[in-house]
Amino acid sequence: MTGPNGAVRAGVLAVLAAALLAGCGGPAPARAPAPAPAPVTTSAASVPARPGSSSTTLLVTDFGADTVTFVDPTRAGRAADLGSVRVGTAPYGLVVVLDGTAWVATAEGVAVVDTRARALVARIPYATGTGRVTTGEYRGGGMGIALSPDGTRIYVGVNVPGGDGALEVVDVATRAVTRVVPVGRRPFDVDVSADGRHVYVTDHDSFDVRTVDTATWATRRIEVAPYGTRGGLGSWLKPHYTAVRPSDGALLLPFEGERLAVVDPATDRVTVEPMTANAHQHGVTVAPDGTLYVVATGPIDSDVDAGPSLTIRAPDGTERVVPLDGPHETVTLSLDGRTAYVSGGFTRDGGWNGLTLVDTATGTTARLPVGRLPLAVAVLP
Repeated sequence: MTGPNGAVRAGVLAVLAAALLAGCGGPAPARAPAPAPAPVTTSAASVPARPGSSSTTLLVTDFGADTVTFVDPTRAGRAADLGSVRVGTAPYGLVVVLDGTAWVATAEGVAVVDTRARALVARIPYATGTGRVTTGEYRGGGMGIALSPDGTRIYVGVNVPGGDGALEVVDVATRAVTRVVPVGRRPFDVDVSADGRHVYVTDHDSFDVRTVDTATWATRRIEVAPYGTRGGLGSWLKPHYTAVRPSDGALLLPFEGERLAVVDPATDRVTVEPMTANAHQHGVTVAPDGTLYVVATGPIDSDVDAGPSLTIRAPDGTERVVPLDGPHETVTLSLDGRTAYVSGGFTRDGGWNGLTLVDTATGTTARLPVGRLPLAVAVLP
């Protein structure tokens, strides 16, 4: 990367985008749809009983398949893979409620999984038309997904290829879509304020975050483009994922390992703080103490950019950058905060079938070969 002079970077990448329209830029041709999933494909032989409460079990979405996979991160190698449940084509985000029910955004609808029984119990079709069911980075259907603080609603960002997306509101009790709110293009991520009064939709291809008032369903667009919007759909310099800072509700969006956009959702003011990873960044999460964890997928330009990494950023802005082996996408913390689970299922070509476990104190890493391009990770209750 070019360091603090983003103008040079923006100009170079605009040329690359215009030539390639690839990766995080313009859409690629649709792939053939995957076979429709059966209602349940688990068995006692293939999926062991859920470990006791003293163990940790993860659930990951297999973006390269039509399943979610249960993972025991304390086991070595392939023994960590506890088996899978079919949920629908190209599952993306997921959220797990306290009773163990997982809600999964797939290309075909929101899948509801009983993680204790390890069974698919429902799949709720989208109210928004998303075209033919396909796979890959630009497929239609659900992307980001979140739960309201009171546990009564699921919010899912629905991608409509070639057009603006939607935020669909699902009633947890009735398992029905109760409202559709227009948002921007490719809603990568959905987050909720601590008081539940606002939903934040990160629209990758619109260079923005949409704030949705959950009382009136009015929306407001906040442009988040610290490098500008040059290059349009072909630009690499767009927002991907957002974290909500616990201390003040600010929205944190990392860009390129160089700039952290800090958004005040009350005033729409965007400020920028420096970062140090110097690589294209995607997934982000924040610990209760305000420590930020950011995934860098790797270089855009291998001549000047650094490789894949996990940035651990303290609340005072100091950073540790942990190198990772190969592209990664999202990051989730263990309940005690001692381990970061980083998914290998990069949304672009080049991902791998596994997770990297990062010791957050020492930076030591270990790879687990699990899933099929695992994208989102949740720690089961």
